[in-house]
Amino acid sequence: MKIFEYPKCSTCRAAKKFINNNNIKATFYDITKEPPTTEEIKSILNTFKIDIKKLFNTSGMKYRELNLKDTLPHIDLDEKIKILISDGMLIKRPLAFDLANEILLIGFKEVKWEEQLL
Repeated sequence: MKIFEYPKCSTCRAAKKFINNNNIKATFYDITKEPPTTEEIKSILNTFKIDIKKLFNTSGMKYRELNLKDTLPHIDLDEKIKILISDGMLIKRPLAFDLANEILLIGFKEVKWEEQLL
């Protein structure tokens, strides 16, 4: 499983603690230094049939600074993906996925993580 996190984020730290406490094998990536690739985002969208907007951190400062609430509806998917991966702070975190086992977790809600991973 890949988990993209922001190490200074308390929610990401809680997710990491959950993973470690439950001995779940995962590789962590600092989302600001190594955001998901275009291919990974496309695979997530295709595998889980979700709207790309679910991957955006809509409550983040960067999202508001770029006025994405008004911009996103008017651009195509490839451009949305470019914007999303241009800055890890635009991605809702933690973002955890395992495409082979069809697991996708966006944000950290312990009950949901327990249902999917334990």
